[in-house]
Amino acid sequence: MIQLWYPAHAAHGHPPVPWMSPGADPVFEREQGIPPGTLLLPTTHAHLDAPVDRGRCGRPVVLYSPGLRSDRSLGTVLIEELASHGYLVVAIDHTYDADQVEFPGGRVETFAITGDIDDALIAKALAVRTADTRFVLDQLTALNAGHNADVGRRPLPPTLASAFDLSRVGMLGHSLGGATAAAAIHADRRLRAGVNLDGSLLPPVTDGTDRPFLLFGSDPGPGPEDSSWDQFWTSQRGWKRELALIGSTHTSFTDLETLLPQAAPALGLTPSQVTQAIGTLDPHHAIHTQRDYVRAFFDLHLRHLDNNLLQHPSPRYPQIRFLR
Repeated sequence: MIQLWYPAHAAHGHPPVPWMSPGADPVFEREQGIPPGTLLLPTTHAHLDAPVDRGRCGRPVVLYSPGLRSDRSLGTVLIEELASHGYLVVAIDHTYDADQVEFPGGRVETFAITGDIDDALIAKALAVRTADTRFVLDQLTALNAGHNADVGRRPLPPTLASAFDLSRVGMLGHSLGGATAAAAIHADRRLRAGVNLDGSLLPPVTDGTDRPFLLFGSDPGPGPEDSSWDQFWTSQRGWKRELALIGSTHTSFTDLETLLPQAAPALGLTPSQVTQAIGTLDPHHAIHTQRDYVRAFFDLHLRHLDNNLLQHPSPRYPQIRFLR
């Protein structure tokens, strides 16, 4: 299941899109231990099936991959930022390792992995996710040529054709999704640049690539026992940068960074529990910083626009530590 986000010509007559699909909501609540009806989940800034603003030569494309036992909705704040600045973003749900995925018609598939989550299982999941990503790239080629790649042949916005500039494709992911971005760029030359948000890596992904890659971690990062980023850094032949978001945690790179503090009273969470989950950095500062640095990376490597944000530390972002 994928979801396309893009700049639109107009939104009038196209309903707003919920943060999570209606059939996935109750599964999400159940898996998170949230009593039904306790929370009012947000609505996005997107509108369903709005006509695509294709730009002059098609839009640069960014694929988004969520973490293990997560789903595409948890990356909405970063996805919307990129779409609002001219990117066509393809959010991928990896069925059966996602918490829940709702398909057209109402079928919902849930997390199906059993047993210990060890390196062997992660390697298997990465192989499946890499195959998912390459399949999606194939289908984007079909969409761009005017073919309807929807399994149910439902009508798609006619303006999707020629909307993708497939010579400028990058990938972004959180946790296992970040490792997926690294694995997919290692396997497929159609991907021109990648971002890993706080995800550990496994061989052969640690061999690096000759294309630009950003490691963007929490404070203090994937963990001192995890040498995978060091291995990747040593082997990486293309442009590279490693940043840390001071005062953040692993969860800070998801929408829960701002949603959890809002939900805390209804969930009975204390301020210390919230801080333990998302860190000490102000949630709005955390989100805006991620948005600015992720967009700066893709602007630099997919559009050749350099605002110098990735060249050296900025006094405007004291919460960013340049590690190397």
